[in-house]
Amino acid sequence: MDMLNALVAFLNYVFVPAMAYGSQLALGALGLTLVFGILRFSNFAHGDTMAFGTMCVIGVTWLFQSWGISFGPLPTALLALPFGIMLTAAFVLATDRMVYRFYRAKKAKSIILVIVSTGVMFITNGLTRIIIGPEERNFLDGERFVITAGQFKAWTGLAEGLAVKSTVAISVIVAALCVAALFWFLQRTREGKSMRAYSDNEDLALLSGINPERVVMVTWIIAAALATIAGTLYGLDKSFRPFIYFQLLLPIAASAVVGGLGSPLGAIVGGFIVAFSEVFVTYAWKKVVGYLVVLDLEPTTLLQLLSTDYKFAVSFTILIIVLLFRPTGIFKGK
Repeated sequence: MDMLNALVAFLNYVFVPAMAYGSQLALGALGLTLVFGILRFSNFAHGDTMAFGTMCVIGVTWLFQSWGISFGPLPTALLALPFGIMLTAAFVLATDRMVYRFYRAKKAKSIILVIVSTGVMFITNGLTRIIIGPEERNFLDGERFVITAGQFKAWTGLAEGLAVKSTVAISVIVAALCVAALFWFLQRTREGKSMRAYSDNEDLALLSGINPERVVMVTWIIAAALATIAGTLYGLDKSFRPFIYFQLLLPIAASAVVGGLGSPLGAIVGGFIVAFSEVFVTYAWKKVVGYLVVLDLEPTTLLQLLSTDYKFAVSFTILIIVLLFRPTGIFKGK
């Protein structure tokens, strides 16, 4: 029985939260690696694009709520998501036309585009905070739990309860659907094949008649969609504050690098590796270990390697280790 309680505690405090966080990081890393693989630069503004997209979703969600429109037990934000994606895509395409297009025409080096994206990052962050404010925003409505700890205890008779938030289930399901749709698009559609060809060999793709501006436009639209979805899922699961997404760029970048920059599959795997690493290192294991040892040997300390305040240090450490020993990542990206 104690073994089962330890397993439930592990699932409740480690596995389930890490699955949700990993899904959110994977979607964010997918957008980042897609831009890197096709446009050939690391987009430092990606985290703040997530913040801008989430802000748009929140605005439409508030509008729907003022009209009395809801999504039943599901968050109204899911109804607002397509509108948020369209607004974010329009913003990103406008940014590309006003900023990045000039440097592409000049055949600027990747490092120049990285520096330019850093400027775009600060502008986007400032714009988001001006529009919605720097305060924390909670926009979750609908049912909060798929299953509560009390219900689980009543069903199983165990002392430890398992609570699954609706946002966790939504994050995992939506991420799986987005990944499946993206891989289908890249493998089966003409636009997706053009993007892959452009990524593999730009000169040969141009000689084959592929329109580079169309490839760039589709890439930005998909990246904006992934950023908006990832940001919204993270905001629903935790809460929304613009500066958090600025910080979130580090674990997202670490996820992309761990998996292999330019590799969509690597971004997904990297997202879950980083998420589980952060949760494992920052979780206090006292409760789980307490179920597994005899009463006299119960730990007196929290058995926590790092405080949750230092969870981004885990991402940074993983990033450094990968860059030192395997810079191409697990799936040998660029």
